[in-house]
Amino acid sequence: MSSGGKGLGKVEVRLKWDPSPLGRPPHHLDIIAATYSADAPHGRPVYVVHYDSRSPDGTINMSRHSRTGQGFGYVEAMTLELDRLAPSFARVVVGVAIHQDTGSKTFGDLSNAGVLVVEGYTELLKDDFARIAGSTAGTVAEFTRDASGAWEFHATVRGFDSEPVVFSTEMGSAPRR
Repeated sequence: MSSGGKGLGKVEVRLKWDPSPLGRPPHHLDIIAATYSADAPHGRPVYVVHYDSRSPDGTINMSRHSRTGQGFGYVEAMTLELDRLAPSFARVVVGVAIHQDTGSKTFGDLSNAGVLVVEGYTELLKDDFARIAGSTAGTVAEFTRDASGAWEFHATVRGFDSEPVVFSTEMGSAPRR
């Protein structure tokens, strides 16, 4: 799916979740993006962007970050300027991971969690993580460059059972059949 013949340009991934109940450790989720080269689109990421970083060229960065889920609506956001990525990149995978430092938590343990992927006013994906409720992390979107150089979107909601550091290395792996 793309936004026409020119492909995708500037995309935003937004994340929401309700804060943990009073007296309980906070739920901390993160949006993570991994970039892959044209030479190895399913290999190791060239670089990974998360809450404490941005891409070396400034094309992928966090515009909002939350450690608790407090706020109204989508409390975390990552912007991807796909149309500015170097031609050496063929794939970008975006996922969400739940920090496990205060005990094991899955998407099913959270209330009102959701992800929204948009390009301008066009909604590309809206999901509530229900199909990966037993997972601690999950991919949500894959962007691939076609033969003409245009970027395309693919919804890839797929669960993983790993903490954020491990997830960032495995999130771009080919699905097991």
